[in-house]
Amino acid sequence: EPVPEDTDFTHWTPKGGSRFKEYTDGSSPYAITPEMLKKSNTQARSRREHVRNAMKHAWSGYDKYAFGMDEVLPQTHGTSNNWGGMGTTLVDSLDTLWLMDMKEEFWKARDWVRDKLSHDHVGAVSVFETTIRSLGGLLSAYDWSGDQAFLDKAHDLGKRLFKAFDIPSGLAYSQVSLNDGRTNNIGWTGGNAIISEFGTLQLEFRYLAKAVNIKEYATKSEHVFEVLDQISPKNGLFPYFVRNRSTPPSFANDKLTFGAMADSLYEYMLKIWIQGGKTEPLYRKMYDKAIQGMHDELLMTSNPSGLVYIADKNNGVLDHKMDHLVCFMGGLLALGAYTDPLGLQSERAQRDLKTGKALTYTCYQMYARMKTGISAEFVQFVPGHDFDIGRGAPHYLLRPEAFESFFILHFLTKDPVYREWGWECFQAIERFCKTDVAYGALKTVADTTHPPDNKMESFFLAETLKYLYLLQDPDTEVDILNKHVFNTEAHPMRIFPVIDAAAAKKQDTP
Repeated sequence: EPVPEDTDFTHWTPKGGSRFKEYTDGSSPYAITPEMLKKSNTQARSRREHVRNAMKHAWSGYDKYAFGMDEVLPQTHGTSNNWGGMGTTLVDSLDTLWLMDMKEEFWKARDWVRDKLSHDHVGAVSVFETTIRSLGGLLSAYDWSGDQAFLDKAHDLGKRLFKAFDIPSGLAYSQVSLNDGRTNNIGWTGGNAIISEFGTLQLEFRYLAKAVNIKEYATKSEHVFEVLDQISPKNGLFPYFVRNRSTPPSFANDKLTFGAMADSLYEYMLKIWIQGGKTEPLYRKMYDKAIQGMHDELLMTSNPSGLVYIADKNNGVLDHKMDHLVCFMGGLLALGAYTDPLGLQSERAQRDLKTGKALTYTCYQMYARMKTGISAEFVQFVPGHDFDIGRGAPHYLLRPEAFESFFILHFLTKDPVYREWGWECFQAIERFCKTDVAYGALKTVADTTHPPDNKMESFFLAETLKYLYLLQDPDTEVDILNKHVFNTEAHPMRIFPVIDAAAAKKQDTP
C-alpha cells in the first residue's frame, strides 16, 4: 500500500529480527514479476516523499541555525566549525538537494559557495575527509548542474589538497594545511599513513584533472595504486598502517579488515576502473585479487543462523567482529559481479553476487535485531547466538553503509525486499534520531528511551538520506551501470566515456 502523506512515525515500533530468513545465504528466493515491480514502484514513490521530508527537516534546521557553518547541533541548535569552517554540511549536501529536486535550496547554497566559500583561513585538515566530502561534493554538484562556480571552488580546494602528494614514496600525507600547504601524517598512528586514506582520493582527483585539464592530478593520484601493486601481499589484502615516509614504503602492522582504515581502498579499486570506462586493467586486477583473498581468509558464517560476515585478521588471528562500515561490501560485490569482465553468469561473478546479497542480509539483521531497529557501530560474532553489540560500540552515528548496499542491490536485481528493509530502517531513524530541528546520533541502539545526541555528521545528508531516497526513487536519472560512479561519500559523477560522449555531441551541434 502507498504510505499516507500524514504518517506519524513517532509511535513506530521495530518488528524484530530473524524475518526474511530465506535471504540468509544470498540466494534469490523469488522470481521478480512485472506486476511486483509495478506495485513496488507505486509504493516507493509514496515513501520517497517521506525521505525527502526528512531531508527538508534536516536542511531547514541547518539553514536556519547554521547556514555556512560546518555543522548544526541538533539538540542545542548551536553550530560547529569542526572542519575548519568550510561549510562542510552545505557542500556535502549539494547533490542530495539536486537529486531530491530541492532546487530552490540548491541555488541558495550555490550562491553561498560562489560568494562566501573560502579556503584561505583553513588550517590543517584530513586530506581524505576533505577530499571525499568537500572536493567530492563540489565536483558532483558541478557534474549535475554544470555551474562553473562549483568547479572554480573545487579547483581552488583541489590544488591545496594536492600538496599532500609531494612525498618521495608517492603515498600522500594524511594532513595538509589549506592556508600554507604544510603536510604531515596524523599523530595517533605513530607517524604512519592509513591505507584507506591515500587509497581513496583517486576518483576525485581524476575527475578534477579531466574537468580543468591538468593531467598531473590524475597521474600523481593514480601512482598510489602502482606503488601498492608493487608491494601487494600474495592474497591481495593490505595491512592498514603504511610507512609512507620510506621508499619503498612498507607495512607497519599486520591487521586486515574491510572495516575502518582499509574499507574504501577496495571500493576505489573497482570504482576507478569503472570511472575510466573499464580500460585500465590494473585496478580491476587488484580488486579481483583482494576479493579472492577475502573469500579465502576472512569470510565466515555465524552460529546458529548462518549469517555471512567478513571477519578481521590481526597478526594472523581472526577477530570475529564486523564494523557497520563493512556493510558497503554487499553493494560493492554486486557491482563488481554485474561488471565482471568474465560476465555476470561466470562462476566468479555469481559467487561475488551471492556473497554480497548474504552480507547485506546480515547487515539488515544488525538493524532489525536491535531494540531501536538501528545498528550499532560494530558487532561481535559469538557462537550460539550469532552476534552481540561490540564492546564499547553501542552507538549509531547516522551511518549510511547498509542503505548504500540496499540501493545498489535493488538497482541491480530489482528485488523489492531491499526497499522493505530500507523503509524499516528509515522509520527507525525517524522514530529514534529526529530532533526538533534535525537528526542526531544515538548513544546506544539498545535503549529506546535515550534522546539523540547533539551531533549530526554531514554524511547523514550526503549519504544516508540520499541512499534511502534513491532506493525508493524509480524515476531517478542515476545509473550505476551505464552512467555514474559514486565516490565513497555518495557523490555521483558521470564516468569518463559518458562525459566524452556529451562533449563530442556538443561539438557536433552547430
